[in-house]
Amino acid sequence: MTQSRIQVVFFDAADTLFHIHGSVADVYLQYAEKHGFKKTGESLGAIKSAFGRAFREAPPPVFAATEPAAIKQSERLWWFDIVHNVFYRVGMFEAFDEFFEEVFAVFERPDSWRLFPETLDVLKTLKAQGFELGIISNFDSRLFSVLRGLEIAELFDTITISSLAHAAKPSARIFQQALDKHAVDPADALHVGDSERDDVKGAQSVGLTGVLLARGEPSRPSNGTTIASLNDLLPLLSRLQ
Repeated sequence: MTQSRIQVVFFDAADTLFHIHGSVADVYLQYAEKHGFKKTGESLGAIKSAFGRAFREAPPPVFAATEPAAIKQSERLWWFDIVHNVFYRVGMFEAFDEFFEEVFAVFERPDSWRLFPETLDVLKTLKAQGFELGIISNFDSRLFSVLRGLEIAELFDTITISSLAHAAKPSARIFQQALDKHAVDPADALHVGDSERDDVKGAQSVGLTGVLLARGEPSRPSNGTTIASLNDLLPLLSRLQ
């Protein structure tokens, strides 16, 4: 077992371990056109802007439902509202419902996603060094299919998502639930993700070490440690011994 004081390394999922193949706007436009959306030269940029706004304005993905089928329905409705908001802004079309059903399924398919180049090697190295690994994510239950398809599910000891935890990052509650699964103190765990608010500040609110992943960006101000790649986790953990 590693001698580092850190025993558990938690990760955000999308845009930390893997990313969409292309972009959300690309996928939306491709399938919307198929269902009758009238594309213009401004459509891609408009969809990208509208999605960013709709996603920011959406309530946290936290639902009262407890039965698996009801949870999945709640997740679907949450996303329906976001996607409907997008096309309400950029141009609604008659077959929107059929479009949504198809595009919602697209994001459950592993081939819609790509691992970052270093993800697999870093996860395997951490496991070999004796760290327990977990995911803390606001992704919905489609995450399980994605992780299996990307062949990294078996590397994680725990997966904590907002719709099952009844709490969403940056709430302290979802981080505490993840910690409880490992039976460790907050000081013994580290969480890395690409959001200063959700990942760094959320983790720090319960005493975890928060690490901001800022891929391909100029140095971003953070209350935690900033890394440019998951590869930077390995020397960081060595320094925390």
